[in-house]
Amino acid sequence: MRLTIKDVLNYEIMKKARIITGKDFENERYIQWISVIEMPVENFVRKNEVVLTTAIGCNNDVETLKTFVQDVIDSEASALLIATGRHIFDIPKEVIDLAEKHNFMIIELPWELRFSRIIEKVMKEINDIHYKEREKSEKVQQELLKLILKETDLNHITKFIQRLIGCSIIITDRSGSIQEISSHTQSFIKEWKNYVLQGILPLRKETYIETHDPMFQKFQMVEIKDQTILQLPVLQVLGDAQGYIFVLLPRKTSVDSYLTQYRVNVLEHSATTIALWLSRKNAVEDTKMRLRSDFVQELAKGEFVSSDQASSRAKLLGYNIKLPYVSIVGYPENLEVLFRKRKQDEDSFEHWLENMIRYIEEEIYYAAQSLKREVMMTYQGEQLLIFLEIPSKTENENATNFLDLVERRLGNLLPEVIISWGIGNYSEDFNGFAESYQHANVALNIGRRKKGTGNRMMYEKTRVDRVLLNLAQNNEMKEVIMSTIEPLVQYDNQRNMDLIETFSVYNQFQGNVSQTARSLNLHRQSLLYRLRKIESLTGLSLIDPEDLFLLDLSIKTWKLGVTETITQQR
Repeated sequence: MRLTIKDVLNYEIMKKARIITGKDFENERYIQWISVIEMPVENFVRKNEVVLTTAIGCNNDVETLKTFVQDVIDSEASALLIATGRHIFDIPKEVIDLAEKHNFMIIELPWELRFSRIIEKVMKEINDIHYKEREKSEKVQQELLKLILKETDLNHITKFIQRLIGCSIIITDRSGSIQEISSHTQSFIKEWKNYVLQGILPLRKETYIETHDPMFQKFQMVEIKDQTILQLPVLQVLGDAQGYIFVLLPRKTSVDSYLTQYRVNVLEHSATTIALWLSRKNAVEDTKMRLRSDFVQELAKGEFVSSDQASSRAKLLGYNIKLPYVSIVGYPENLEVLFRKRKQDEDSFEHWLENMIRYIEEEIYYAAQSLKREVMMTYQGEQLLIFLEIPSKTENENATNFLDLVERRLGNLLPEVIISWGIGNYSEDFNGFAESYQHANVALNIGRRKKGTGNRMMYEKTRVDRVLLNLAQNNEMKEVIMSTIEPLVQYDNQRNMDLIETFSVYNQFQGNVSQTARSLNLHRQSLLYRLRKIESLTGLSLIDPEDLFLLDLSIKTWKLGVTETITQQR
């Protein structure tokens, strides 16, 4: 319910009032306040306020009166009621033209009509409306609290709020993750995630609706694809936002016409209710996630005394560790780089990282569900640690299929994110969890050194590399490797000729010069020059099998990164 200019003009005392401009808007201009103002206006007039004036300060000066009217218009007042007959007799044409230009209402009042009578009548109606709306909103508040006390799910609470305010809402946590997804399509949820990841939502800067109306001060507004969205914070006790209510206004609906006092009251009560719901949910979820995360970490580090102790903890957390699992370790390579590339700088890296990891974990859980596999997971120390159920020791490709599905889904949601993966060995008993995790870490590190970032490596494919790693632990072996490889490393750094890669390709093609030249896109003579340079720098012959073995061994060990510290020291 709202009081309009037309309602006021229907008062008995307003019979002699005459609309000068804005006749077509009398039913659209709402009244929330009424005041008597003479010059200056400054910030004493609020939005949707009816202003009464005698124009006493204008001294019959047209320009001064125009300035006064313009200030009232800029204040977003509903109308200006001017008493004529003493300080102003006729409203100048220049003022009428100004008002018509801005679709603003000017109403002429007879001098003998007391302002106090108008104010008394208007304020009585405004107070009556506020009283009725307060009664309605208090009933809404009671109903919302009942829903919380009954531990009603968020879906029913959301539908209840939507019926009251007449449009759709989205409830999120503080990072923008939708808390109730059952009423939204998958495409909408995906699109929303993209807005969150791009930093568009939630709005972090204090970009509140520009208005003189204090009723709107808690709301922020954003336009996305011709959709007006209002954002209202859900505050904790200490005042920090623990979530948000997003109001999706109906198409072609203005904020002014939509945000009535009743709807504002309902949304504010809703924010209080959602704060209680989120506090309860977050307390449960945080405890559950912390316990699950700690459990997976303890399992990976082999910290349980017995399988019975681990099984008992697992059962409480909803896990079944009697199934066979394989450990997978994922390392997101470029999250800090992606964060720095973003145009929005109002969010902290920690806040943004929390979002990213949450979405990566969601896709991992979804992939496991799609393959009907149990999964246990945590993110700690910049690593994703996953234990994936593998039904049979002979089905190691299940881990590959699982990662294929994860990367396919992440490629759609987070196409720029690069993750390196290490896959451990099959574990069919309690004691195998720690071993599988250690092996996954070994595979991850070898894969990153050998293949670069964004690849995956299975532990069972690292046998040769592990032999090389063990050999390189011997000090004498390190000296042999470094004395062989160091001249090539130094020459490549100085001349940028890449002799090391040249030898690797040459050895791959078993000394076939033509195939090597084609693969490296080199002229035959250029390749021969490089090969001779390798021989002269190392003192080894590329036609001697033992020399070839030593050079190949040294380069492969060097590529694993084992000897990097020695190179730097020298």
